[in-house]
Amino acid sequence: MPGATPELISPGSARVAAARRLARRNFRGKERLFLAEGPQAVREAAAHASAAGATLVELFTTVEAAERYADIVAAARTVGARVHLADEAVIADISTTVTPQGLVGVCRFLDTPFPEIVAARPRLVAVLAHVRDPGNAGTVLRCADAAGADAVVLTDASVDVYNPKAVRASVGSLFHLPVAVGVPVDAAVRRLKDAGVRIVAADGAGDDDLDTELDRGTMGGPTAWIFGNEAWGLPEETRALADAVVRVPIHGRAESLNLATAAAVCLYASARAQRTDGGCRA
Repeated sequence: MPGATPELISPGSARVAAARRLARRNFRGKERLFLAEGPQAVREAAAHASAAGATLVELFTTVEAAERYADIVAAARTVGARVHLADEAVIADISTTVTPQGLVGVCRFLDTPFPEIVAARPRLVAVLAHVRDPGNAGTVLRCADAAGADAVVLTDASVDVYNPKAVRASVGSLFHLPVAVGVPVDAAVRRLKDAGVRIVAADGAGDDDLDTELDRGTMGGPTAWIFGNEAWGLPEETRALADAVVRVPIHGRAESLNLATAAAVCLYASARAQRTDGGCRA
């Protein structure tokens, strides 16, 4: 830091060891803490708070990063987070990225109880059922945020949303909208239907394609999209829960779309339909 000789935290510090353990799911669940890496994620974490208080509770930063991102470090201190100066070796030890950016935050879990999401009468929801790849989960969350979704739900068969790769892939969107975790898919569907939300399963073998749904005018009401596993899609018992099973039309010669791309297309189709005349957001 300019004008000071900061004391760097020791690599053998108990705080460093505790942060390092958060790369493992069982420790994250036990402590209800997770890691947010890089300036974008840490900035969003510092700006987020819940009933439990500030989300960002601790920040590890190199001296260079503290100078470059002085506003983020100041925001962390403002919300009461402990700030530790560390050398690059310590940051690399805590980080799960190949090229760390010098900032690693320790954050409180921020998932929202599913009943609260339903009680808010959501109009657009992304339900991740059987999604196992953390990068895909984080990217779908980012797409849902960009499309203006009201919530994201990860079922009990899906990946941990606090996996460092999922947090990175969300690019800060994890801190922007309510996220419920560990909800059985049948319970999620039942409660959303009771709240007047139409359930649409996205599946390459769907009976109708998205263009047909849009032409029929069926996409303007409250909608929850169910997205399935990256490799084998949705099982039949999950498809059977939906009000409609819809495929994204392939107009060219591509064999298929990956999960995150298909999710973006579906969520934006709903977002546009809901904002047209007669839509639930018009």
